This record gives sequence, C-alpha cells and structure tokens, in this order.
Amino acid sequence: MSKIIIILFVLLNFFSNCQAQNRSRARELGIESGILTPGKWNAITDVKGVSVGQKTLIEGDSIRTGVTVIIPHQGNIFQEKVPAAVFVGNGFGKAIGFTQIEELGNIETPIALTNTLNAFLVANDLIDYTLSIPENVKIRSVNPVVGETNDGWLNDIRGRHVTGTHVQEAINSATTEAVEEGNVGAGTGTRCLGFKGGIGTSSRVLPKEKGGYTVGVLVQTNFGGILTINGAPVGEELNNFYMAEDVPYVLDGSCMIVIATDAPLSARNLKRLAKRSFLAFGKVGSFSSNGSGDYSIAFSTHPELRIPYSSKEIEKTVPEVSNYHMSPLFLAVVEATEEAIYNSLFMAMDMTGQKGRAMKALPIEKTLKIMDAYKARKK
Repeated sequence: MSKIIIILFVLLNFFSNCQAQNRSRARELGIESGILTPGKWNAITDVKGVSVGQKTLIEGDSIRTGVTVIIPHQGNIFQEKVPAAVFVGNGFGKAIGFTQIEELGNIETPIALTNTLNAFLVANDLIDYTLSIPENVKIRSVNPVVGETNDGWLNDIRGRHVTGTHVQEAINSATTEAVEEGNVGAGTGTRCLGFKGGIGTSSRVLPKEKGGYTVGVLVQTNFGGILTINGAPVGEELNNFYMAEDVPYVLDGSCMIVIATDAPLSARNLKRLAKRSFLAFGKVGSFSSNGSGDYSIAFSTHPELRIPYSSKEIEKTVPEVSNYHMSPLFLAVVEATEEAIYNSLFMAMDMTGQKGRAMKALPIEKTLKIMDAYKARKK
C-alpha cells in the first residue's frame, strides 16, 4: 500500500508540474505586436515552401541542447540556390558560411542553428547531407550555413552532443506547418532577458495593395537586457533586469534571427530587410552587449529568383520589388521579429540543467498583470 501511495504521489506531482508548465503564445494571451496580420501558422513556415525541423536533446542531468534546421524550399537547395543576405548586429559569434553569402548573395544549404561548440560539427554534417544527394555527386565545394548561441550554463556544451544523426533527424522531420517553440531544438538550453529563452517564430502578411507578400521570422534567443513587452517594462517590474541592484543577472549571450519572404528581393534589399530586424531587437529590451553574437540572415523563396548551380545564361531577367515599395516589408519584419522573440519566452518552460542549475520561465500571470497595468495587451 505504501508503494502505491508513493507512486500516486509522484504521478500527482508530475501531472501538476505539467499543468503548471502549460504555456501559450503571446498572441493567444492578447499580446499583439504591430498592425499587420500574421499568416495561418504565425510562423516562418507561412512563407510557401519553407520548412523547419528540430531535434531536442534532454538527457540525464547535463545535456540540454539540440539543433534547428530551416530549409528554404523543398527541392535541391545546392542546385537551386536562393538569394540571401546577412547582417551582423554584434559579431561575438561563430557564424559559419556568412562570408560567401555576403560575397555571392545566395544560400546553397539548409540553415542550421545549434550551440556554440557544436557549430563546426553541424557544419560538417550539412556538408555530408548535401554530398549525399545523388544530383550533387560531382560537386567539390559546399558552403554550409550555421548559426549558434551559447547554451553552456544549462548544457554540457563541451560534450558537443549534437551529432550527424541528430542533424539528419531534424532535416527528416522538417514540416511546412506549425513550428514547435520554447525549449526545443537549438533553443533547448538557452536563456533570454533574465528568463528561459528558446525558439520562437512569427509571420506577417502584407495587404494585397502592398504586394500581398509574406514575411516569416524564426529566432533562437539567448541574450540579456531589460525585458520590455509592447512597451511595458516587464523586466523592471519583475526586478529581473540588467543592472538591477542585488540581482544576479547574465547579460551576455546571442541571438540568431532567420527571415524568409516570398517577395522577389535582391540580395541588396534582403540585407536591408535583415537590418530592420534589429529594430525589434531593441524594442524587446536588448542593446547587443559586448559578449552577444547577434546575427540576422534573410532569404527569398520567390521561384523566379532561384540561382542554378550551373547555367548557360549570361544574363537573367528577374522580378524585383523596387526600393520605393520596401517599406511595408520593413514593417513586417520588425513586427514578426518582435513577436517571435516574445513567443520564445512565453512558450519556454522552467529547466534544470548541469550542476543543478535552474532557469525559470517568464511568469505568465505576473507578466499579464503588468501588461494590463500598462494597458499593453488586448483582452
């Protein structure tokens, strides 16, 4: 009988914790960023053809990491590259493949996000994946694209636990529908603005008269600052922010921002789009500290902009959004980035990692009370 009571007690605690950890996305709680409308999934996958796959590693008391893969289209990316650009907010990071994107203005592999010390192994895995495709049998050069943040506080980062098998599983599991957020994939062991961080995503669809284009954003959040949500000083009200008196606070970290759009944009205008995402980075309370590796990478999925690996054409005529009509896209990327960061916080859960270290998630009820006090959400 005593064993049964113990088992029931353990199960009760388990289910109570699960219930306590139920999370909702920011918009579901009345927190709407901006004036534009999200797509069906309110995710980067609202951009047609884009898929996201993730592998989460939570093992024992020390492994809290993973990999997130963003695939620009469902064909052979090396043979049909997409136009792309990068913007460096603060370069304290290990961004792999970015110089070739800067030079040539295109991407030829999936984009992978992981932890700092695993970035180089994951890059090698992306090369293996690309070489394994039958149509790529003759290629002799591959530019893998990998971003990272440092999850070494909760995760045994020196163990470099993300393997080629995990990367392949993430690619194989990629979906064009809803994207899991919070403590998943590359966001498993991250922390953000004083709370548990993670993966977040959002999208915006422009009105038809503005082009009807979709902009989707996915973030891996792992940075510090002074948390602000829709203008409400949440970090200050919760007394958990940078430079708060007598409060232990980790400022440095990183953020990866991945932007997809179906708008026909040149690499030049994709870079302009990538730059604007950092306006949202500031709106949520970050200022890109010295030790933060903050990068934005943007690409277009427009089918007429595909760049063939080998082409006999000397010249190519392609559609392109003019500079004059870029402003709605700039607005869309700011709104989607801001909401993606909020989603990474609202969907993350408490986590205990190596050496018994614990990271608390953003307290939802307290946060909503603060939002209401500042009239910063819709009810």
